[in-house]
Amino acid sequence: MKANILLLNVFAIATLFVGCANDDTADVNITIGDGGQTVDPSELVIGGTLTEDLTLVTGNEYALNSALIVPDGITLTVEPGVVVKAATGSDVYIAVLQGGMINAEGTSSNPIVITSATATPNPGDWGGLIILGRAPINSVVGGDATSTSEIGGLPYGGSDANDNSGILRYVRIEYSGGAADAASENNGFSFYAVGNGTTIQYIQAFEGADDGVEFFGGTVDASFISVIGAQDDSVDWTEGYTGSLTNVYIEHRQAHDKGIEGDGFNTDIGNNADPVFWSAPTITNLTINGIGSSNQNEAIRLRAGTRAIFTNVYLQGFAEGFDLDDTETGTGVLNGETSVTDITFDDITLTLKNDTGATFDEADVITGVGNGVGADYNSWNAGWTRN
Repeated sequence: MKANILLLNVFAIATLFVGCANDDTADVNITIGDGGQTVDPSELVIGGTLTEDLTLVTGNEYALNSALIVPDGITLTVEPGVVVKAATGSDVYIAVLQGGMINAEGTSSNPIVITSATATPNPGDWGGLIILGRAPINSVVGGDATSTSEIGGLPYGGSDANDNSGILRYVRIEYSGGAADAASENNGFSFYAVGNGTTIQYIQAFEGADDGVEFFGGTVDASFISVIGAQDDSVDWTEGYTGSLTNVYIEHRQAHDKGIEGDGFNTDIGNNADPVFWSAPTITNLTINGIGSSNQNEAIRLRAGTRAIFTNVYLQGFAEGFDLDDTETGTGVLNGETSVTDITFDDITLTLKNDTGATFDEADVITGVGNGVGADYNSWNAGWTRN
């Protein structure tokens, strides 16, 4: 049964209480209004583990006061224009578990916004959006074996490359990235083993404390990605991610780490330095704007054996354009599995740094210098992004 939250001057609906499974969240608290009071958009509170489908309705503003868990067999639908304001804390996030679905479809003129509830928001105020699927990862071996997410200890991974976790379209996440501890940090969007049956288009991570968008394995394709003001890596992949990223715009505004950090395997786990397969995404139409070559940052770091194919790239304002690390990453270059075609460097001190130990020239990796125009951001960012 679909549970729609309607704002028609009705009286409050009772709070639902259900114990959570082993997901490190508090008992469920799905609250609609205050008992005996007229329902008001500013009082709609969501959180806990859903036991039936839930729709967040256009025109409403919701308060996310604890982790909202979407379990197997349940669908969370978010209509255009919905605003969700999250309370402060790394344990305040939205997690769509394996078999759960999120259908969040905004429009360019009426995007979905998930942001901080504080009057003066800051990066890291709350967690972020986590989606966990059943697509392949290389951090475990064997059929449908799973790993667990660093936030919540939630299972992900499997053997279904076509797994479908739903739709994200015109969704903006702001001030995310709260850290549970030194080793466990939220991202704006965390895609764990998400399959290519999932639709991801027109998403923005704005002013986050950790990564903007990170892919932990999986096969999902994503397009029209905007990351502005991330304090760690803007786009990150690891654990054998093999999808495609198309039309990616990254802009740094403060102290930050890389524009892109690509890992062939999960160096934090560290138990699979020779995985069955490596991360090997394709990246087409990419712009990364840094804050100047004097700031000693890399635009793109490829390491831990990742492969990657880049086409039509514009890099501006970094000490290093590409930094390639580790022996196996070099092997990918020598095998023709990593390359850059059509790129423009602007205010880049060193275009390619080779720390792989493999012998190759820049021309063996990069061709078409001066031909890259990047993501053409102004043709697709109007109405739904923050600048």
